[in-house]
Amino acid sequence: MLQGFFESMEGQIFVVVLIVLVFALIFKLSKKEDNNNIKALTYSAISVAVAYVLNQITLFRMPQGGSITPFSMLFIVMIGYYFGVRQGILAGVAFGLLDLLINPYVIHPVQMLIDYPLAFGSLGMGAVLVKRGIVPTYLLGVFGRLVCSVLSGAIFFASYAPEGQGAFMYSTIYNGSYMGAEALLTCILLAIPAVRNAINEVKNKVK
Repeated sequence: MLQGFFESMEGQIFVVVLIVLVFALIFKLSKKEDNNNIKALTYSAISVAVAYVLNQITLFRMPQGGSITPFSMLFIVMIGYYFGVRQGILAGVAFGLLDLLINPYVIHPVQMLIDYPLAFGSLGMGAVLVKRGIVPTYLLGVFGRLVCSVLSGAIFFASYAPEGQGAFMYSTIYNGSYMGAEALLTCILLAIPAVRNAINEVKNKVK
C-alpha cells in the first residue's frame, strides 16, 4: 500500500513538497551574514544534484539493494563540512527524499524513515568532527548511515539472513561491504593532497 502511494502522482507531489521544505529550512537556518544562507542553499542544491547523478553510476550493485557508487556520499558530507551539522543533515534528508521520489522501496513507514531521510541525513552528522578534517568527517558520516541501514536490515529484511546467522550480523556484513568499499575508494581519493586542498579552499571561501 505504501509502495503504491509513493509511486503515485499524489505520493510524488508529497515528496516534492517535503524536498522544497527541507531546502527552505537550509535557507532559514543558515547565518544571514554575508549572504551565507544563499550560499548554503546553492551549495546544498548543487551537491544533492551531483550526489544523485553519481548515485546512478553503479560500480557494483548488491542483490537485495545497495550499491557502490563513485563518491556520491562525499558530496553530501561536504555540505556539513562547509556549513555545519544542521545543514549537512538537511542536505542528506533532501537527498534521501529525492531517492525516495525516484526509486521508492517502502514496506513499512518506519523502514521508509530509516532507509531514506534518516540514513542519508546521518551523513551530515560527520560535521561534528569538522575540525579534524574532511576524512574523519566523511568516515563518521558514513558510519551514521551504516548504523541506520544495519538497523533497518536487521528489523525489516531479516528473512534474507542465511540460516544460522543472526539478523544483525547479516545486516552488518551486507551493508558494511558496499558502504565500506565506497568509503575506501573515497578515502583513497581524499588522500590525494590536491583533492583535499581543493575541498578546504572551498570551505574557506564559504565562511
